[in-house]
Amino acid sequence: MKDDLILETISVTKNFFGDKSSGVNNITVFIPKGKITAIVGESGSGKTTLLKLLSGAMKPDSGDVFFHGQPLPVRTANFTAAQLAITMVSQDNTDMDMHANVWDNVSRGLPTEDANYKIQKTTQALNLLGIYELRDQPFGKLSGGEKQRVTIAKALINRPEVLMLDEPFNQVDAAYRESLQHDMRQIVKEWGVTVILVSHDPAELLSMADELIVIKEGEIVEYGSPEILYHDPKLLYTAKILVSCSELTAAQAKVCGIRSKRGTVVIYAEHISITTLGMGPKWTVKQVLFKGFFEELIIEREEVTLRVINYARRKHPVGSKVGISIKKFYEFGKWLS
Repeated sequence: MKDDLILETISVTKNFFGDKSSGVNNITVFIPKGKITAIVGESGSGKTTLLKLLSGAMKPDSGDVFFHGQPLPVRTANFTAAQLAITMVSQDNTDMDMHANVWDNVSRGLPTEDANYKIQKTTQALNLLGIYELRDQPFGKLSGGEKQRVTIAKALINRPEVLMLDEPFNQVDAAYRESLQHDMRQIVKEWGVTVILVSHDPAELLSMADELIVIKEGEIVEYGSPEILYHDPKLLYTAKILVSCSELTAAQAKVCGIRSKRGTVVIYAEHISITTLGMGPKWTVKQVLFKGFFEELIIEREEVTLRVINYARRKHPVGSKVGISIKKFYEFGKWLS
């Protein structure tokens, strides 16, 4: 198992201003080599703090961080082997020169003045991210997606073992985002780079990650593959982060025909189907949200609201009555007597 790991933390704690509700607390986590691991959690849960601890950018108050089984040194102004092996890309582009062109920005990532080597490695990095044609463009005039590709190219120019991405697609439009995600998966596959990313967008995590780390109030609460955590979440917190869903009390669930054994019921929008009315209960369509090739209907009955994915667009306008069928639901919280 150890040979398959590249980074690990053992009982790591990092708080700020003496506040135990900040940062992370007593975290032990294992990062597999050559995979994409995503850290997910609500705002302020400790995602970025954990990322900085794993990169060596921050020293823990207690506990240890290991890289290849050896203690990871804290980053200093002098480059160490571990610093070259682990690179981080943030969303603010603070280490980029807005006035310099793409070529100069990317080539500055090389710790050498050998001209021929610089040409070879910079060309390779730009081609890898599909931005060679932008080489003469000023960085500051690029789009958000182009800037992110340039910063990732700079981070990859030395072929690091670990690439860390903090909200990498936050300023990237949808079409560019999908292309960049595809390129990142290819880089991992071809180069064997380990990627650790933080994102607020569950769609990015589900489509990109091999492993998910779910963090809440500075503690790891769930860990596993996206598919397992999506289809079998152990916690209400995980379900609400990863899925568009409806959260109901046991009493509200009864309105949906569900007799729950626990205090909270969660129904994914995809697990509700619109049916013919027949003699069953009638729900009123309160909102129709356009989602492209499908709609999300907000329906209501007896002050209970559900979200429903609907592929028969324009068939159920606001105010119309519908019947529903619920294929699956999840129960969380206290057991009811």
